Amino acid sequence: MNKSRHGYMVQIASNRLAQVGFALILFVAAIAFIGPLVSPHTHSEFVGTPYGLPTDGAPLGTDNLGRDVLSRVMHGGQDLVWMAFCATLLGLALGTAMGLSAAFFKGWTETVLMRVVELKLAFPSIVFALLFVTMLGPGKGLLTIVVGVSQAPSVARVMRGVAMDVVRQEYVQWARSVGMRAWRVLWAEVLPNTTSPLLVEFGLRMMWSISLLAGLSFLGYGIQPPAADWGLMVNENRNALSVQPFAVLAPIVLIALFSIGCNLFAEGVTRAIGRTGGTE
Repeated sequence: MNKSRHGYMVQIASNRLAQVGFALILFVAAIAFIGPLVSPHTHSEFVGTPYGLPTDGAPLGTDNLGRDVLSRVMHGGQDLVWMAFCATLLGLALGTAMGLSAAFFKGWTETVLMRVVELKLAFPSIVFALLFVTMLGPGKGLLTIVVGVSQAPSVARVMRGVAMDVVRQEYVQWARSVGMRAWRVLWAEVLPNTTSPLLVEFGLRMMWSISLLAGLSFLGYGIQPPAADWGLMVNENRNALSVQPFAVLAPIVLIALFSIGCNLFAEGVTRAIGRTGGTE
């Protein structure tokens, strides 16, 4: 269907689910990046006794070491947000390159790339991430790369299926017949006609990246103490959930809101594309 990209953007922007999802994403991102500038205390400042209940100086109480929960929550999302975003972009870039190349070149290229994809999909993402983190250490850059690479095979499989229809179109065949270089055909003709499914994948991959990064921190293989991190906060305070629940519930709520926002945005994009005809 020959719709302009502008038309798809209008449909996505007017979709209620996409609007709600985008608003939740912005809300959590605002807390993550503006929070450290306006928090009442630093993330490592001791303000009371361990697991203290809410007071005027600590509206959400204190954590296992007597630090202000509200301040740690306001400091604890920045790494998670930027790492999830970068990991998602990396996964999309790698997965799209693999998927489009497999659909375009076919033959042995498709066979090799799809076997690599199937090999990775045989391992759960958390196991794949733990393998590298335990060997090389839980650095932020490494965590971002590992999570991004773990997302690429799923993206590759989806984009290959989308691109197989696109590469059969007359304008792509014409570009190949006049001798246009393969990378230019992929960049100028194939990729622009797969942007709508890419938006859907962006929302889904963001959700999985957030969950995986938070899960690694919870297990002790992500962001390390004494840094503030939402997943790490859940792990540090889980044993006193019945005594001081805010230290656990506050980061869980924000992680959930971020994941739900990404999921709603992806669902809204899917419905908008379904009403307007799929790929461009």
